[in-house]
Amino acid sequence: MKIIILLFLALQLSADIKQEMFNLYQNEQYKNVCSMGFKYFSKNKKDEEFISLYAFACLKADHIDRLTIPIAMLKYSKESRANAAYFSVILMQKKLLYHSLVDGYDLSTLDLPTTDYVLSKVFDLYSKIGKHNKRAFYLFEDEVDNKLTYKLYLEKNNKLSKMVIEEFYDTITIKHHVYW
Repeated sequence: MKIIILLFLALQLSADIKQEMFNLYQNEQYKNVCSMGFKYFSKNKKDEEFISLYAFACLKADHIDRLTIPIAMLKYSKESRANAAYFSVILMQKKLLYHSLVDGYDLSTLDLPTTDYVLSKVFDLYSKIGKHNKRAFYLFEDEVDNKLTYKLYLEKNNKLSKMVIEEFYDTITIKHHVYW
């Protein structure tokens, strides 16, 4: 009987964590959701709703490298596989864009899927430049909203340069994304 009660309490705690994460997500507290998901991941690694919620929060918090495990684990439902594919595209674009900015890799010959995520938009715009000499920064106008622009550049560091994307609406900075 005690085992059943303990199991019920564990399941209830797990449901409460997921509900709390969902509430935080709806309030755009993406970093908090990503941190909570990371903390409780091992206890919820078979719950694809939990994994997707965690992964989307990490994506919106620009913790893209935390998508690797969810990508591998989201496989049992059609929706989960679609989410895994979406995350995979973004992670691949991040790695390729960074490779191009740091090492001069030419992206123009690639024909890849894309997403509506800001990194994907910048990846697509950058790829259209073709082979070129390195620049200190790149400015791109959004293809849908001409008041929205993106500035792409590397922030140099002794050990590892970071890739930065700044989003501007008119001349006002609305978001600052940092990836490495």
